Amino acid sequence: ALGTLWSTTVVIALEKSMYFTAKIRKAMKDFGPVAVIIFFSALNQLKCVNKFGVPTLTVPNTFELAGGREFLIPFMTVPVHLRMLCALPALLLTSLFFMDQNISARVVNRDENKLKKGAAYNLDMVALGVITGVLSIFGLPWMCGATVQSMNHVRAMTSQKFDEETGEMEIDKVTETRTTGFLIHSMLAATIFLLPLLTFLPIPVVSGVFLFLGRKLMTGNTFLKRIPESVAEAKRLPDEHPLNILGRKKMNIFTTLQILCLASLWTFKQNSATAIFFPGVIGVLMGIRSFVLPRYFTEKELDALGDPTP
Repeated sequence: ALGTLWSTTVVIALEKSMYFTAKIRKAMKDFGPVAVIIFFSALNQLKCVNKFGVPTLTVPNTFELAGGREFLIPFMTVPVHLRMLCALPALLLTSLFFMDQNISARVVNRDENKLKKGAAYNLDMVALGVITGVLSIFGLPWMCGATVQSMNHVRAMTSQKFDEETGEMEIDKVTETRTTGFLIHSMLAATIFLLPLLTFLPIPVVSGVFLFLGRKLMTGNTFLKRIPESVAEAKRLPDEHPLNILGRKKMNIFTTLQILCLASLWTFKQNSATAIFFPGVIGVLMGIRSFVLPRYFTEKELDALGDPTP
């Protein structure tokens, strides 16, 4: 897992290096992670490594629905009182879908990405509602905003340029097209025919890929940056830094509140008895942000903290 994480990070970092030509660096960034996965999967097949019994993905031998059930869900066989009881978790799931979709859309449509097409939040929700209804009839997995995949898709379609003034890479433009999304999901569907090959994929390699994706999303996160900066010297930070605008005490209070909220979310999610109320907890956090925090933090301070009011 660590080898996959390190190798993928190195391959992606080559795009900003001075080695090779721009086309080669871009090709290594686009196809390097796949090459890393293939390499470590092949490495696991060597006798000297295979003897350690590294676990691989387990896939079924035949294409069938879970438990061998029928394609259509027999709703009418469920007692009426159970259908009524299902309304509560259905309401919580609806809230979760709504927030997950909007969070993903907000992250993708942020100003830094310089997108030109409209956000279409309402159209997205209508499409998600129709798709979820159809999938429910057939008992298939529901869709979600897929924040990590959505962000990485945007980054894959992003062209960057070097800013000589700041000495850093910045977003030049994002190619906005539906073709890539259609092709990606078509290829995902085609993996049904590759199920036998997935048995050669070591689980630690999959874990390493997810570690890379998570670490990639954490880059530039203001919350994570504020944690080590809470003990930094104010004079060494820019004037617009929240430490210089709010002061150390007030900034650390805000960061501590975020840590407590994150810990609460994690606790609810990990406990099987309370996991069903996870969407409700997110709703409580929205209430805290909308009605509690503005009482103690001004809009200027919230903006400096990286949490401006939408």
